[in-house]
Amino acid sequence: MIDPIIKRSLDKAMSYDDYTVLMNTLVENDATTGTEQTEALVAYTKLNARRMKRWDKTLKITSEAQQSITGISKKLTWLVITESWCGDAAHVVPVLNKLSELNDNIDFKIVLRDENLELMDMFLTNGGRAIAKLIIIDNETGQVLNTFGPRPSKATALVNNYKAEHGVLTPEFKEDLQLWYNKDKGQNIIEDIALILQELQLEMCV
Repeated sequence: MIDPIIKRSLDKAMSYDDYTVLMNTLVENDATTGTEQTEALVAYTKLNARRMKRWDKTLKITSEAQQSITGISKKLTWLVITESWCGDAAHVVPVLNKLSELNDNIDFKIVLRDENLELMDMFLTNGGRAIAKLIIIDNETGQVLNTFGPRPSKATALVNNYKAEHGVLTPEFKEDLQLWYNKDKGQNIIEDIALILQELQLEMCV
């Protein structure tokens, strides 16, 4: 049986198309999602809307990764927690959506973090409300099979190593991280998700 907190969030979740419409509306109105409405967050939302459009048009998925996605016969829901101002999410969410489109068994849904804090607090990263966060749910049982995020594995290693050396993430590092996303072209996200799905396939065969 699905957890009631997850169920409530799913009931008010939106599609990726609805989310892109929301992003465009926010850009037009100089606004952002979330509980804070600051000039900085509005600027990030505008930047992220452009990033998402770019990935929607340019993302390439390897044939090997496509096989990992299309091979899933179990009906799943991919529920993503995000906010419009989040730089990592602007790179991650479009890739997850493109992957989900490869398999009709995957239902892709999005919720906003600050409107779903009970859900977010079920899936913290090192005690923090880090996004974007993907929750993979078995539609038949309601069981959470796995999670992904807030960043792909290589970006996570870069962040952890920098924090270990410098204590905090500087603006310069954050710019470098965005450059890393641009150079990687979504491939590390695809690799990580393909590995998760391969493990799920193996578990289903046991």
